[in-house]
Amino acid sequence: MKGRIKVADEVVEKVTFLAVMEVPGVADLGGDLARAFESVRDRIGIGSRRGTQGINAQIQDRQVAVSLTIVVEYGHVVMEVATAVKTNVARSVSRMLGLRVTEVNVTVDDVRLPGEPKPTTDPPDPDPF
Repeated sequence: MKGRIKVADEVVEKVTFLAVMEVPGVADLGGDLARAFESVRDRIGIGSRRGTQGINAQIQDRQVAVSLTIVVEYGHVVMEVATAVKTNVARSVSRMLGLRVTEVNVTVDDVRLPGEPKPTTDPPDPDPF
């Protein structure tokens, strides 16, 4: 049958997000700059937090390379969490999208300490006045 199937980079990024957040010990996604930008967006009320912040996927010829930045929860072994993220992302993207994963690059940007608040994914409350 003739025709093409194209998978957008954003689809790979969403599948990657779900695979990353399944891994125990992952506290959040995104580097300091991405998290700061999203915090400003939340404060001034421009949209809601993007779930795929800190994930970049590039597809070429049914092959994909994924780069992502994570924050690890304090008490977890950083290298074990990062390795589990690489494995789960490669497995999920390959299985769900039928793409060959050529590389998964994981950057651990921070450690979330006990008691630190998680960023909110809810839109800000409407103006009470």
